[in-house]
Amino acid sequence: MEPDLLGPPYERHTIDLGSDDEGPVVATLVRRRAERPTGRAVLHVHGFVDYFFQTHVADFFAARGWDFYALDLRKYGRSLLPHQTANFCRDLGDYFPELDAAARIVRTEDGHDTLLAMGHSTGGLIISLWAHARRDAGLIDGLFLNSPFFDLNAPWFVRRPLAAAVARLGRRAPHRVLPLALPTVYGESLHADHRGEWTYDLAWKPLAGFPVRAGWLDAVRTGQRRLRAGLDIPVPVLLACSTRSFRGRKWHESATLADAVLDVEHMVRWAPRLGQHITLARFDGGLHDLTLSGPAVREKVFAEVGRWAEAFLAAGPTAIHPDIPRPRH
Repeated sequence: MEPDLLGPPYERHTIDLGSDDEGPVVATLVRRRAERPTGRAVLHVHGFVDYFFQTHVADFFAARGWDFYALDLRKYGRSLLPHQTANFCRDLGDYFPELDAAARIVRTEDGHDTLLAMGHSTGGLIISLWAHARRDAGLIDGLFLNSPFFDLNAPWFVRRPLAAAVARLGRRAPHRVLPLALPTVYGESLHADHRGEWTYDLAWKPLAGFPVRAGWLDAVRTGQRRLRAGLDIPVPVLLACSTRSFRGRKWHESATLADAVLDVEHMVRWAPRLGQHITLARFDGGLHDLTLSGPAVREKVFAEVGRWAEAFLAAGPTAIHPDIPRPRH
C-alpha cells in the first residue's frame, strides 16, 4: 500500500491486470482502516462516470469497526491511464479479475472474516453478476446495492427493440459513440461548484459524463438481461433506492429530491431476481447515489444500512474457498 490522493488515513494498492487491446490495464484498491477493527470489511464499487471520493461513507463504517475498501475499476478514476478509453468495457465480466483480486486482498492478505460488498448504479449490476458467478466461493457475506442499474431508463421501444439493434452495432463497432448525450442535471445537483455540497475531480466524473459507446451499451444490456433472467446470490442482499425518479433534462429544484439518472421502479421490479433473501429499502428525497443525498436523507440511509448489517452480518463468516476461480464468460 502507498499513500492515496485523499491523504491519511487512506492508502492505495495498484492491481496489475496485464494488458488488453488498448495496452496495460490496472485497477486501484483504496483502503481506510478502522481504529478499532472487528474483523469485518466493506468493499465499495462505484458506478458509471464515477470513482471513489465519498469519504463520509468510509467514516460511517470505520466508526463501527469495519475496515473500508473502495475499488476504482479499470479505466475509471485512479485507474484510468492516458492510452485508455474512459469507463469503457465490452463485457461486464471483464471486471471480475479486479473484484477477485480485491476480495483476495481483503480476505486472505488482510485477514478479514466478514466482507460486505456494496455497489452503486452500474457497480451494483457488476457486483450482482460477480456475486452470482462466485456464489460457491464464499467470498462475500452480504451485498448492499445502492440504486443499481438493472434496466435502461427509457421507454419500452428504446429499452428493447432499439437497444437490441444498438447491441448488434456494438459487436461490429464497439467504440462507436452513440448520440446519447447525458444531461448535466445530476452532476449539477452534486458538485459544490454548481448546486450541490460535494467536491470531486470533474476530469474523472464530468457533469455530462463520458461518451456512451456501442460496445459498452451492449455489455450493460447483456448483463441486465442475465440479471432479469434470474440470479442465485446466496447471501443477504439489501437493495436501496429513492421513492421517485426525476425525468427532466433541464434543471429543476425537484432534482435534488429524486433519482435523476435511473427509473427506481425498475430496481424494485427486478430485485426479486437477485436471490432468495432480499431486503428492499426506499428513501423519500434520495438522490441516485443515496449516500450523496441531503443530510437528513443520508442519515436515514446509513441508519438502515447499519441496522441491516448488524442483523444479517453479525453472526459470523461464511467459509472461503482457497482458490478464486477465473471469470466465466
